[in-house]
Amino acid sequence: MSLDSKPRRVTVMSPQTEAARRRPSLTPPVAELADQTDVGEVYIRALIRAQLVLALRVAAVFLVLVAGLPLLFALVPAAGRLEVGGIGLPWVLLGLAAFPLLTLLGVVYVRQAERNERDFEALVDRG
Repeated sequence: MSLDSKPRRVTVMSPQTEAARRRPSLTPPVAELADQTDVGEVYIRALIRAQLVLALRVAAVFLVLVAGLPLLFALVPAAGRLEVGGIGLPWVLLGLAAFPLLTLLGVVYVRQAERNERDFEALVDRG
């Protein structure tokens, strides 16, 4: 180093400042949803997908149980001729038993849908 050359300037920084620069900025999920970013869209799609899967499962159970009854009576004709309290079994199952089944499926669906929404809210609030 020669006498007329100036010493090189060095910038001194805090280690925390440098670490903060390297750390990716994390945007809370609430902001992602409010700003309608791609990440927010992924959150919404996940909720919609969970609700759709739930609806399809409940519909499948309903179809198997209720729509499967005519198939049962076609395959086992003796079951179609049975009577309960003077009323044919097909009428009892389709006319009376279907309504409690629908109510039960509705209750299960609402509880599971609300659980999906609570899980979604917890995910969004956690961020």
